[in-house]
Amino acid sequence: MKKVIIMDIDGTLTNEEKVITPKTKEKLLQLQSEGAVLVLASGRPDRGLIDFIEELEMDKHHGIIVAFNGAKVIDCQTKEVLFNQAMSVEMCQKVLNHMKKFDVRPMVYKDDYIYVNDVYNNIVHVWNRELNVMKYEANIGKYKLCEIDDLEKFADYPMNKILTTGEPDYLQENYKAMMEPFKDTLNCVFTAPMYFEFTAKGIDKANAIRLSLLPLGYTKDDMIAFGDAENDKTMIEYAGIGVAMGNATKELKDVADFVTLSNDEDGIAYALEKLLK
Repeated sequence: MKKVIIMDIDGTLTNEEKVITPKTKEKLLQLQSEGAVLVLASGRPDRGLIDFIEELEMDKHHGIIVAFNGAKVIDCQTKEVLFNQAMSVEMCQKVLNHMKKFDVRPMVYKDDYIYVNDVYNNIVHVWNRELNVMKYEANIGKYKLCEIDDLEKFADYPMNKILTTGEPDYLQENYKAMMEPFKDTLNCVFTAPMYFEFTAKGIDKANAIRLSLLPLGYTKDDMIAFGDAENDKTMIEYAGIGVAMGNATKELKDVADFVTLSNDEDGIAYALEKLLK
């Protein structure tokens, strides 16, 4: 089977408990054993995808991860980096300087750590609850947290992304001003209601998929892509079949070829059974 199954993680592959349901896992393992290639395409850093790689046995079947919203692509079996594009030091410092004007909390990644200004300034109101967003982000990527007074001065290395978090309503009201100096030089996008992030210009999931999979002999027509949010739009439009989850945004459903069940209802397994008959 020459099929590439491309999946966002949060809100798509995983349910609201942040786990892969048994039916979806069984279907993906079956298709992989028949020759399909699995691709995880996420805003998460590569460290945040390790558990899913192991659970789906992607390290045995040349599965691929697209991390940092498309800034880094890795072959799970060979560990080869197929694509990597970071922001320059100068650009990172400009972003972090500009964020000082807003009521947001930047997070930057380096080695085993996420660096923040204040580890105790960590609560946002999202998904009908209070979320310790720094603990949440550290846990999913297996990071430790470290405080740095001035992230701008600390940023002396290229970064794949800069993540900012804040109250969803505040971000909606201010994201245009946050991105204004960078709208022509960086990609600036929501990845969750409480996350607005910056990556290098031209970085998105579709670009990463195109640059890494076409040289391997796959075409758009071989690809089925699943997503639920704004940062999935490019890959949903690019793939031969773009599938929006039942819980996806209206904007994503409008551009999708197929709308499946939600991430709590085995939407991926349901769609694959329908589309691969």
